[in-house]
Amino acid sequence: MPRWNPDPQERLVTAAVELFRQHGYDAVTVTDIAEKAGLTRRSFFRHFSDKREVLFAGSRGNIPRITRLVEEYAPDVTAREAVMGALAQVGDYLLADPAAQALRQDLIDDSLELQERERTKLADMAAALAAGLVLRGTPPADAHSIGVFSAGIFHSAYVRTLRNEPPGSFADQLHASAAVIARFLTE
Repeated sequence: MPRWNPDPQERLVTAAVELFRQHGYDAVTVTDIAEKAGLTRRSFFRHFSDKREVLFAGSRGNIPRITRLVEEYAPDVTAREAVMGALAQVGDYLLADPAAQALRQDLIDDSLELQERERTKLADMAAALAAGLVLRGTPPADAHSIGVFSAGIFHSAYVRTLRNEPPGSFADQLHASAAVIARFLTE
């Protein structure tokens, strides 16, 4: 018999993922998730603003962390090195459990609503990267452009790593995704 987990947020995430896998994201309600976790709807909303957030809750803490990671690189480190280094750290952190992340990405890929939320989170990442660059002295307009491109590169590397296409570590995929953009921009 599995041990009861006293962490309600973790119980809600576990219940939601299991239900999403079994029935599809759209067919599952907040009530279904709460009941499966042995909690109430009210408890659900203490931890999550909506059912989409169950799959993105951990990203809230990543946004200030990304800004800080970029900003904390030594002044003699280039903007590119600071951004790529920060993204590599975030990617390694997120991919600590690749099977769970692959399942999460499959759920996102199957739902337009979740894809919309993922785009919002990537926009937040772009803004966090830009904020870190501005703190390092990059002009705001340049920082914005770099942040947007870099968030896209991150997402490409993340998906390539999950799909193992081509085989390689997250750092390998990050550099490969950046190289694709560099080639595109110099064609």
